[in-house]
Amino acid sequence: MELNISHTTEYAYSAPVDYALQKVRLRPISSVVQRVEDWAVEISGGKIETSYVDHYGNHVDLVSIEPGAKALIIHAKGRVQTLNNTGVLGLVFGCAPLWHFLQPTALTMPGEAIRALPKITSDVNAQLADLHSLSDTILKALPYMTGVTAVDTPAEEALQGDTGVCQDHAQIFVAAARLSGLPARYVSGYLRTNEPMQQEATHAWAEVFIQGLGWVGFDISNGVSPDEKYVRVAVGRDARDAAPVEGLRMGNADETLMVSLQVQQ
Repeated sequence: MELNISHTTEYAYSAPVDYALQKVRLRPISSVVQRVEDWAVEISGGKIETSYVDHYGNHVDLVSIEPGAKALIIHAKGRVQTLNNTGVLGLVFGCAPLWHFLQPTALTMPGEAIRALPKITSDVNAQLADLHSLSDTILKALPYMTGVTAVDTPAEEALQGDTGVCQDHAQIFVAAARLSGLPARYVSGYLRTNEPMQQEATHAWAEVFIQGLGWVGFDISNGVSPDEKYVRVAVGRDARDAAPVEGLRMGNADETLMVSLQVQQ
């Protein structure tokens, strides 16, 4: 499937900003499940200082704001050819070893609620079924609804609530899988939905490493494994590691964030 993506992130400030630096992870990388045919990241009100590939294999642009600017606009756009590999990325390894994805983070630290979730069997042949069952359990315990949790809500806190979003589902799933000794990571990217083309945020899901299969994806919010409607952009141990944009700024100006996203076939 050929997907055309247009993603604009705009930061508006109440007063001129002298310094801001954003770490931008908005460039998908070709793999066995996708081929990037055309992609560009355009900056208004700032510039790309440098680019690099981090230890997770994510392409990162460091973007600075023009001194005195009151807005910074980051526009990512391009065309990606996707494949349906039933969620299996495979035996793909990077600089970060598998044991790194067993480590909890501040956002994925398990508490009583996560520890009470079903455990995954040590039988490799049954782990896939157990993981899908875990996904179903999490979605039933925490139905999807926006506006309740925040970008910095830890997985344990989210699970103790009544509703959550894809970020919460993915981080809870990652934390639970690690408790059963399975390397697990957070994935951010794009999803073509059947709803109106305009979206307000990127999507998130999880990947677990299963012996013999390698990395396998699970979209907990939709109860499926990623197929040709998905575009992988960044991975990490949690949502912070794979955030599309994160950074810092100096000054006391108030900040307003606006996101516009379209994923079309």
